[in-house]
Amino acid sequence: MSQIPKWMADVLPTRTKTLQFLETLAIGTVGGLLFLVTGLPGGLISGAMLAVAAAAMWGRQMAVPAHLTQAVLVMLGILLGSLMSRQLLQHVGAYPITIGLLALATFCTTFGSSYYLQTLHGWDRTSAFLAASPGALSQIAVLAIEKGADMPAIAVVQTLRVIILTAALPLILVAAGLTSASVPTPAMTVASPLGLLGLIGAAVAVSLLLRMMKFPASWLFGAMIGSAVLHGAGWIEGGLPPVVRNIALIGIGTLIGSRFSRMKTGTFLRHLAAGLGSFAIAALITAVFVTIIAWTTNVRFADALVAFAPGAMDAMLALALTLHIDPIFVGAHHLSRFIFVTIATPGIVHLFGRPQEDVDD
Repeated sequence: MSQIPKWMADVLPTRTKTLQFLETLAIGTVGGLLFLVTGLPGGLISGAMLAVAAAAMWGRQMAVPAHLTQAVLVMLGILLGSLMSRQLLQHVGAYPITIGLLALATFCTTFGSSYYLQTLHGWDRTSAFLAASPGALSQIAVLAIEKGADMPAIAVVQTLRVIILTAALPLILVAAGLTSASVPTPAMTVASPLGLLGLIGAAVAVSLLLRMMKFPASWLFGAMIGSAVLHGAGWIEGGLPPVVRNIALIGIGTLIGSRFSRMKTGTFLRHLAAGLGSFAIAALITAVFVTIIAWTTNVRFADALVAFAPGAMDAMLALALTLHIDPIFVGAHHLSRFIFVTIATPGIVHLFGRPQEDVDD
């Protein structure tokens, strides 16, 4: 029996690594589907992330191949960029006051929560700022990995915030009578085959360009920019097929969860108080801004609460669609905060975080 050439052996993963990859993907898929069945918005990400993280803390070696990671980041970037429609851009300009307050609220929650993590829990500044950044969980995770921050600690804080919001917010809104519990199912437009090719081509091209420029998280941000330009200009209508969107959401949850591979249960418990306290600070600051908007504008309290909630953009948009909350208002604000966080966070980390050498895997 002939042996595999050395160059091929260096490229192909070993049997052990292949089994680890398959086990990781299987656990992430099962976890995401289980959470989806329960009806939790953003369940694919949260379920995959928690399932893989739990398996990792249980002692299983969770890992995702580098090329699969890049593919997931490109798909996620296309998915996020597809939110950039003409209608959404027009509505962004229609909410100058509330979007301005959202930017201020984002600034306050980030610095308030990070100050809490630094002062009461002794976190370094880079990890504290990234953990305190509201929303944009996947982008923050990628940036944290590249900056060499404390990824397990950040993941605990970010995960707790997403899970608490996606699980508790619907219950609070329905219990308070602020929205209906019935669940509408909106149709989602899929781009034409030619449009999908254009999206993939633009996403990969911009990603490679940013990678050549050593831009942080180039695969994610490049795909998002390429998709956003095509959608914002009206050249392409629709986005990824539902099955591909679901794969991307499960994939990013699996990727984030796999970062717990070296984390023990004690690590999670050690950062649990930090996560709960950080969430409490962010929730308190957000509540102040939501109350101001509810008192001074005609915006419904439920709309303002979901629009300002410091959770993942996809989860909050899913909440808006399933709880009879204005999806355009929520989408415009979460898109604005996503852009703000994407632009501001690297600068904040550079100015206020500890010096780190950027690494582009």
